[in-house]
Amino acid sequence: MARAHQKIQELSWDPVYHEPVSQYGTDYKFHKANKKDPLKQVLRSYFPMQEEKDHRVYGAADGAIRGNMFRQVQERWMEWQKLFLSIIPLPEISAARAMPLLVDTVPNPELHNTLAIQMIDEVRHSTIQQNLKRIYMNNYIDPAGFNSSLRCFQNNYAGTIGRQFAEGFITGDAITAANIYLQLVAETAFTNVLFVAMPGEAAANGDYLLPTVFHSVQSDESRHISNGYATLLMALSDEDNRELLERDLRYAWWNNHCVVDAAIGTFIEYGTKDRRKDRESYAEMWRRWIYDDYYRSYLVPLEKYGLKIPHDVVEESWNRIWNKGYVHETAQFFATGWMWNYWRIDPMTDKDFEWFEYKYPGWYDKYGAWWENYARLSKPRGNLPIAYEDVNYYYPHRCWTCMVPCMIREDMVCEKVDDQWRTYCSENCYWTDAVAFRPTYNGRPTPNMGQLTGAREWETLYHGWNNADLMADGGYVRADGKTCTAQPHLSLDPKDMWTLDDIRKAPPAQSPNVLINEMTDSERDLWAQDYRLGGPGGRYADPAVPGAKRTA
Repeated sequence: MARAHQKIQELSWDPVYHEPVSQYGTDYKFHKANKKDPLKQVLRSYFPMQEEKDHRVYGAADGAIRGNMFRQVQERWMEWQKLFLSIIPLPEISAARAMPLLVDTVPNPELHNTLAIQMIDEVRHSTIQQNLKRIYMNNYIDPAGFNSSLRCFQNNYAGTIGRQFAEGFITGDAITAANIYLQLVAETAFTNVLFVAMPGEAAANGDYLLPTVFHSVQSDESRHISNGYATLLMALSDEDNRELLERDLRYAWWNNHCVVDAAIGTFIEYGTKDRRKDRESYAEMWRRWIYDDYYRSYLVPLEKYGLKIPHDVVEESWNRIWNKGYVHETAQFFATGWMWNYWRIDPMTDKDFEWFEYKYPGWYDKYGAWWENYARLSKPRGNLPIAYEDVNYYYPHRCWTCMVPCMIREDMVCEKVDDQWRTYCSENCYWTDAVAFRPTYNGRPTPNMGQLTGAREWETLYHGWNNADLMADGGYVRADGKTCTAQPHLSLDPKDMWTLDDIRKAPPAQSPNVLINEMTDSERDLWAQDYRLGGPGGRYADPAVPGAKRTA
């Protein structure tokens, strides 16, 4: 095997008949790098292994259909898969597209071979995940949402967050995006909860097909982790890279936390019907899989190479999950905007309340009343959607960087960047936009980082629209052209289902960002004070800051 691996490198060459044009730039230097591939994978061993894994995946799919899995699986769980399985193939394909960035910038022919194999892995992952979604669509009782997800996720108020996450693998500095953000943090740390913890929850809800697919995916991650570590060691060989590595670890960790913990935490905690007291909560899973297995066992030992680890952002991530209710705030936000999505969100019950209170003491005082209102307003009985009813919920501003809303109100940052007033969920996200993604960093040129630009805020795209027109434009409507794909309950009885006629009665959609940019400086200062005094559970500040205008 070692001889075959060595022979492959002889096929690599640097052209002498023209000057190569770099397609993907980096500000990192690799002049002193020791060029090794610790895994030494070759295709003649790779393809038979992957073929066997595919046989098991497709065999499990056949078994699930023959075994009537879809008569037993929990609907609450399956509905959240409409969002999850619409998003996850894009990060996989983006990861495949990221490999040429590394091949173009990392001068290591030995590593290029295994980067090419990782690209094949990522295409395979996307393929089996999309096939899983197709099987769900063809066999689940309510295919609406699965059948439109390719169209809907990229223009959806939740799906665009996942799109931002995935596109981070292929934008900006090549090493920042494809190595630090993707391989070193996303794949080494956060796939633990994504591809290990979440399949366990699927099985507990009667879905044993998703665990088969995602354990097959996770079995490839050790190779990707090895690729990331090998590239990191090359970067560490040059002292000039230390400052960039420390910048990128801070950015990559925080953005992964903001997006992955918001999404996967919600799927696991609010998409399950399994309320056994001995089942781990997402916070317990995170502490075990990410804090202990990654941060303490993988990240902290890098300090022996002189690298400064961003301990503060790791600890603040845990603080947000355990003390600030980050996952619960996210689930509440998703449920508030149920009509702007393409899956049904089941109300929480007394059994759910009891479990949450057991796992997160004080949960009911923060969120219980709101979820009771959600159940009360879940069917169209002359009421508006909950976002437009008086339930003491202040619709949150969107974070410009991670695009997850500013749900932890006291942490919201409002600053003028690039001649626009922007809101951020935290100081770390503000730092990412205003400091990290800039053409200079601490006085050194970083022309390859780029900037966070474009139409990033979903609400701004639909400012002033009637909500029924918004939903029709996004494709969030069933085949009859009038019934909403999404519902705030699981009943398929026509009299319980919301239609565009019901939604049209609601006030028009508003963009909080547009509204704060229309304020005077003094009005904006009062608004920010009032907003930061709100929460938890989306509550308005009580009492309100005198004279403060509110955006919802």
